[in-house]
Amino acid sequence: MRSFAQPVSPAADYPAKPVRVVVGQAPGGGNDIQTRLFAQKLSEALGRSFVVENRTGAGSVVSYRTVAAAPPDGYTLLAASGGFTIAPSVHSNLGYDPVKDLAAISLVVEAPFLLLVHPSLPVKSVKELLALATARPGMLTHASAGQGSSTHLAFALFTTLARVDITHIPYKGTGPALIDTMSGHVQMLMGNVLSSLQYAKSGKLRARAVTTSRRSLAVPELPTVADAGVPGYESSTWHAWFAPAGTPPPIIDKLNVELAKAAKSAEVVARLAPDGAQPIGSTPEQLRQFIVSDIARWRTVVKNAGIKLE
Repeated sequence: MRSFAQPVSPAADYPAKPVRVVVGQAPGGGNDIQTRLFAQKLSEALGRSFVVENRTGAGSVVSYRTVAAAPPDGYTLLAASGGFTIAPSVHSNLGYDPVKDLAAISLVVEAPFLLLVHPSLPVKSVKELLALATARPGMLTHASAGQGSSTHLAFALFTTLARVDITHIPYKGTGPALIDTMSGHVQMLMGNVLSSLQYAKSGKLRARAVTTSRRSLAVPELPTVADAGVPGYESSTWHAWFAPAGTPPPIIDKLNVELAKAAKSAEVVARLAPDGAQPIGSTPEQLRQFIVSDIARWRTVVKNAGIKLE
């Protein structure tokens, strides 16, 4: 009898070499922190290095374009955060389609922002902050991780709903934005809880509210922005992994399984829980549906609030 060789799955020997994981934020930001955490877990599980590469620029759009244009072989991946679904609303020429040109792998983490102020700012609550901003239109400043980033839009939504004028100062990543806010060069920011809670606890910054619809278990004493003076406000950040469109499904599935395992691991849960971040570990289809709905959500928010890139 003739024997027929069985086709070998593209995932059988994957990865056979180091994998590049592109991050659109500078080192020290929330997305960078969690990406390195998950990359280490993948390296341990799959026996090859998952190397994080920070590619900043244009509100992380440079990183999205880089991965969308990469060979679909599983060796260039994207670790994105909330700015990924905001970008289509604030950039007229992305150079890629966020749904068609990037394949969803897994939504791994969701987390709130913290409304943070420098200790020198004489406000003990959101209402006092709004009163000060009303008295000094355009004179107060807030930092962000960059034009069109999730931290930018989270604060822009805040100022729009509260009807106050606070000047936006963009940076190339959350890390630099945090540093300048702690040094007093900028007076406030929406900080990713993963990268900024430690500074609030140490007193280098003062947290005044959380941005989610419910209080955070990590800082239960903080009110929500909505309850503290801006009704209807809600925003959060998330972290997810993608590959170039056309990446073989067996590779996508293999990465999805390992990311889900990592999200449920004791080490990751223990690292994220004190910061109020929630490990998820979604399926690729769940992430794809989330991306489609979140893009639509931000288009509506940007249009209704009149938010534009400066």
